Amino acid sequence: MTAKLFVAAAETDPNAVVPTVPALAERLTDDEEFYYVRARSAEALGYVALEHPDIVTTPELLADLRIGLSFDEPEVKEKLSKALEHVALGDPKRLAHHVSTLAEHLADEDELVRYHLCTALVIVGCESPEKLTEVSDTLNARLDDENAYVRGRAVEALGVLARSDADAVLPDELPQPNDNEEPFIAERVRFALVDDGLGGDEQGETDEQIGTVPAIRATTDEIVAEIMAPDGECPHCGLALPENGPPMCPRCGAPY
Repeated sequence: MTAKLFVAAAETDPNAVVPTVPALAERLTDDEEFYYVRARSAEALGYVALEHPDIVTTPELLADLRIGLSFDEPEVKEKLSKALEHVALGDPKRLAHHVSTLAEHLADEDELVRYHLCTALVIVGCESPEKLTEVSDTLNARLDDENAYVRGRAVEALGVLARSDADAVLPDELPQPNDNEEPFIAERVRFALVDDGLGGDEQGETDEQIGTVPAIRATTDEIVAEIMAPDGECPHCGLALPENGPPMCPRCGAPY
């Protein structure tokens, strides 16, 4: 419970949590600590990184955030990837030399891990688009991701790369929009095609809302909420959920 309070405090007032960064980092790296505490510690550190990237992104702490993606509990990996996204939002250059490591986990089973890391790569690309040439093949592989927002961010990253001076060519086929997910993907497909000479619309107002750090910062929380929204059954045990009721599964007690 205390760890969750630190997350709430860091989200609303990161300055107040700055003095506790060393303690949170210690909890994060303690292998004997309860996984929930380590996950929340990573999340709190990420919120601090949004406003104080220089304090959170020491080489040691960045290494701890990245290494945990390879072996940690799924719940912890979600928060590690979220923290890394926030590090990128705080200062995109902090992860410029780690794009290959982040891309190694774009096929993770957890869609939130894939989303956060793909978004972090877009952010890095906004400042250093040439870095995305190192991971263009991995981004291409995400174009058929089962999650629309991961697909959209992959297209966005490729669009940022295509619009840059880096030597890059978009894949022959981009994902086609469908159903309610159409606007998110369709706008990014148009964004990607504009400067690649593949028949996209002329550059317009939507460009300001796509492929920029402020735009991503303004929209990513809403997207995460969409990804996490229950689809009629508990994501933990599969029980059909009532339409009206508290946000907690009546069978396993897990929040959703």
